[in-house]
Amino acid sequence: MVIDPELFKSLFASWVSGVTIVTSRDGERVQGMTVSAFTEVSLDPPLVLVCADKATITNELIEASGVFTISILAEGQEALSSRFASKKDEHRRFEGLDCETGATGCARIPEALAWIDCDVVQTLDAGDHYVYIGEIRAANLSDRAPLLYFRGRYGKLA
Repeated sequence: MVIDPELFKSLFASWVSGVTIVTSRDGERVQGMTVSAFTEVSLDPPLVLVCADKATITNELIEASGVFTISILAEGQEALSSRFASKKDEHRRFEGLDCETGATGCARIPEALAWIDCDVVQTLDAGDHYVYIGEIRAANLSDRAPLLYFRGRYGKLA
């Protein structure tokens, strides 16, 4: 039995998630995308995974460079999340942002709750997405509160 696409979307919109921006770099080309499908995989070695829509141009850079950085967004960064989620003006997402460059050479989103620099160790083709498994090369965590996403709306911890 095939599940109705609208039910599928509603089911997973009911799962509270954090919000991340995944960035990559290939030479002078820099790109990023909003990703909510992100989780830890392994402690030893330290692995994480992100699921990325095949339609985004960020995938080209991840495939070419073999690296990515995950910035876990903090409360108040809704506008950045929306900017990096929109398919419109993908080439202008970094305008006006003063990003630090991480150990991978990828951009770290300013004022994020945390960032994680990763080397791709495996890529899986999964329907309309790619699943990237990354080994953590460097990371940092602040004391900021997380940006949450639930049923198409941003939220915060009570």
